Amino acid sequence: MAGWTTVVQADIFSMALNRTDVVILDCRFSLLDPVLGEQAWRQGHLPGAQYAHLERDLSDMTQKGQGRHPWPQVETFVSKLAQWGIDPSTQVIAYDDGDGAFAARLWFLLRSLGHEKVAVLDGGWSHWVSLGLPTTSMQRAPMTVRPYPAVFDTTYLLDADAVQAHLDDGGMLLDARAAVRFRGEEEPIDRVAGHVPGAINRPYAQNLGPDGRFKSPMQLAAEFRELLAGRDPVEVVSMCGSGVTACHTLLAMERAGLRGARLYTGSWSGWITDPTRPVATGA
Repeated sequence: MAGWTTVVQADIFSMALNRTDVVILDCRFSLLDPVLGEQAWRQGHLPGAQYAHLERDLSDMTQKGQGRHPWPQVETFVSKLAQWGIDPSTQVIAYDDGDGAFAARLWFLLRSLGHEKVAVLDGGWSHWVSLGLPTTSMQRAPMTVRPYPAVFDTTYLLDADAVQAHLDDGGMLLDARAAVRFRGEEEPIDRVAGHVPGAINRPYAQNLGPDGRFKSPMQLAAEFRELLAGRDPVEVVSMCGSGVTACHTLLAMERAGLRGARLYTGSWSGWITDPTRPVATGA
């Protein structure tokens, strides 16, 4: 079976809950209260779902100067994959509360390892529950630990110097934050407001329709092709506040058939750790 590689619909995935090659990861998280997501998982989750904590499992919070959610060390991350029972042949399904932002972080982590069979559950937990699909509070029995032999393809991961060089070469930098944060009018999280000079704003919420689920591949393709204006997707680098919602843009582009864009892992919170780096405000 080819597997799901970008987004999967809840009603379709519900028929595959008992497949032995599927691992489900609950990525619900709150930036305002980092314990809420795991608490919600304990109270109820998709049958068999294990919990993936943004800051404990999907980031390396010991790193300094790399933004609020530094990219994890590969040894630590693949060890966690093994604990979850994931190997390179596993079909992984990730979900969060709804819009897919945190689940997309896991999606791109696995994609950076070369793992193809990973998808985000469209609409997440909220849509799943609204359809009356099965949930449970029971925790899955420990998985068989299977080593995951892989390393990150670092050509898809850029630091601040590489981003500046990318811009100097005429590359495109897409910022997935809300427009008011990009313009520097509001900044509820980071100590400096504004954006990287030369970046273009496309809030990740634009990847979703009015129902909070992903737009169709055709609609996303039309929107991104207009934005790229003839550029190849490999000329695009995605960023946000800390390298999380930027992955939502990468997922949407791949859903649209536009593969090869890269990630600025430190994003805005990493950029501003060096006060000599330029800051722009306004549109």
